[in-house]
Amino acid sequence: MGAPGINGIVETAVYVDDFARAHAFYGELLGLERVVEGERMWGYNVAPSQMLLVFKRGTCSNDVDSPYGMVPGHSTEGPSHFAFAIARSALIDWRDYLEEKEVEVTSEVRWPQGGISLFFNDPCGNVVELATPGLWPNYQD
Repeated sequence: MGAPGINGIVETAVYVDDFARAHAFYGELLGLERVVEGERMWGYNVAPSQMLLVFKRGTCSNDVDSPYGMVPGHSTEGPSHFAFAIARSALIDWRDYLEEKEVEVTSEVRWPQGGISLFFNDPCGNVVELATPGLWPNYQD
């Protein structure tokens, strides 16, 4: 019997040292709506059914008991990485916007399947990617 199937990625996480700096970046610069604000985690609405979880570094390595159940501990060391999907038609606008906001694009990659990625860092050193369709075989126009 094969796996029952997966419908997508519901959330991805990044770990930061400073919530205020992270919010200035994710909430204000990238325009994501913060929908959860807690002591250990802030959550941002990325797209329908997709969340970016911004965890305060060093606060999540232990299990946490909640009234709803136990949440297993988790953490990362060093910078993490994730990619936001963007339309191919928005690539030039994103390049211009990042330059205007003085966010250094550390790399631009043109993938063999036709996708283009812009890489840059958040204020805590995490590697953020904006990727057009054509990055992966299952992410096409």
